[in-house]
Amino acid sequence: MRRVVVTGLGMVSPLSSTVDGTWTKILEGCSGANKITRFNTDGYTTDYACEIKFGDGANDTFNPDDWMEPKDQRKVDYFILYGVAAAEQAIKDSGWMPSTDNGKNRTGVIIGSGIGGLGSIAQTAIQINEKGPRRVSPFFIPGALINLISGQVSIRYGFKGPNHAVSTACSTGAHSIGDATRLIINGDADVMIAGGSESPITQIGIAGFNACRALSTKFSDDPICASRPYDKDRDGFVLAEGAGVMVFEEMEHALARNATIHGEVLGFGATGDAGHITQPAENGEGAAEAMRLAILDSGLEPEKVDYINAHGTSTPLGDKAETVALKKVFGDHAYKLSVSSTKSMLGHSLGASGGIEAVLCVKAIQDNLVPPTANLETPDPDCDLDYTPNEPKSREINVTMSNSFGFGGHNASIMIGRFTP
Repeated sequence: MRRVVVTGLGMVSPLSSTVDGTWTKILEGCSGANKITRFNTDGYTTDYACEIKFGDGANDTFNPDDWMEPKDQRKVDYFILYGVAAAEQAIKDSGWMPSTDNGKNRTGVIIGSGIGGLGSIAQTAIQINEKGPRRVSPFFIPGALINLISGQVSIRYGFKGPNHAVSTACSTGAHSIGDATRLIINGDADVMIAGGSESPITQIGIAGFNACRALSTKFSDDPICASRPYDKDRDGFVLAEGAGVMVFEEMEHALARNATIHGEVLGFGATGDAGHITQPAENGEGAAEAMRLAILDSGLEPEKVDYINAHGTSTPLGDKAETVALKKVFGDHAYKLSVSSTKSMLGHSLGASGGIEAVLCVKAIQDNLVPPTANLETPDPDCDLDYTPNEPKSREINVTMSNSFGFGGHNASIMIGRFTP
């Protein structure tokens, strides 16, 4: 069977506009949460989120001009801008810039989003009501469509292989990676650029998630403490934005060009809860089955897994259900695993989270460091695994798993391991 390796990493997060910058701050326990600056939050139940900090590119700020011409920025929603930036980082890191028709034809893109151009859609609806339909920009539709991250990246680099987008809520990034790697395994491509991007911090985004009681609401005086997975005082997730994109490559293809190989995709599993539209199955069975399938796909024993980057959104039901699922899958080994939720610092970036967290799994392998779960001060008695509270942990990490579970009962688990030829 064709093996799939990781040759490129890219990320834009609330902590930094780069992979290494984000990783460094995560190990320091830094949080990206703060008061919302994008709009006036008077009257909103939640007034904090994990926004990307715009600036000149210094001090971990994000400078859009580094990634896209100003005239083109005006034609796209932020989620496309973030996705293109993360993809460019990953492609440059991989060193894969094919010049031949065959190379371009064998390279594809799958970068998804859970919601897409939510802000653009809301602004355009207001514009129609205030100024009429003839004032709508001709770039509105292509600037808001979820598939246009993949489209923009494909056009920018001339990649003519499989090109589509996934949208499965908070599982989007993980499903994108799973689909991309299987295209390589099946021989439909040799290289795939895959991940997720999201920009939901808008008036309609905050109001909508408040309406379905998903967001944290009680930490307005101290937003940094709001995302606290597995802690007994958790009260919902902190909405975030960002992008995580990786380059995946058939192993022999990567070796033939002497590419730097960061890791290997060992397994992928996907299931559906077939239950509630927003709540996870309390018995954790759908999540557990996704993990089981990923382990089966890898051909490894469950005991080989060292670290799990958990979905861990800081919701009362979700964190408990994932803990139950981990125990079902790993049995006694569940208590020997290192587990953490980096959403405690990055917030929950919905469709981008699976891509971001897969990148962080690679970094954990490279440095043999388990990133911490911040704000875990008083553990929920029902969440009794080693969730790496507040400080990174040094341990040998050869096999990781990244979990992503989304509204609609979508479950996805990815296993990424240390590469051995």
